[in-house]
Amino acid sequence: MAIIELISLHGHLVDNGNLDRFEELFTADVVYDLTDFGQEPLSGVAAVREAAWALGGANPVAHHVTNVVVTASTDGQVQVRSKGLGIKADGSCGSVSYDDTVVRTSDGWRISHRKLSSRRTPLGGTTKAG
Repeated sequence: MAIIELISLHGHLVDNGNLDRFEELFTADVVYDLTDFGQEPLSGVAAVREAAWALGGANPVAHHVTNVVVTASTDGQVQVRSKGLGIKADGSCGSVSYDDTVVRTSDGWRISHRKLSSRRTPLGGTTKAG
């Protein structure tokens, strides 16, 4: 349950402009992979915070996370896959998938790696064979 709450907290912090609380979400050395959006991965919580500030008004006004699937691994890391909906100020909406690696720290669970993948085509681009 704590991991699901961690994943959910992201939207609340960003939507409220509480970017100064990103240490509650991410490890100090987090890798935030935006390559699916044509950007280099961000390294470190400060870089993630600065990128969010730099987006300014282009940030969604609402982040909604759903379909959270948590898979434990034997190395103590946890893999979390979830879906995200972002609602823009003009009412338009976009969808992403989050693939997170979550680790337990002395301060609780934190995301050490996050990869965002854009959802651009129905059925993941798969078509019926035959």
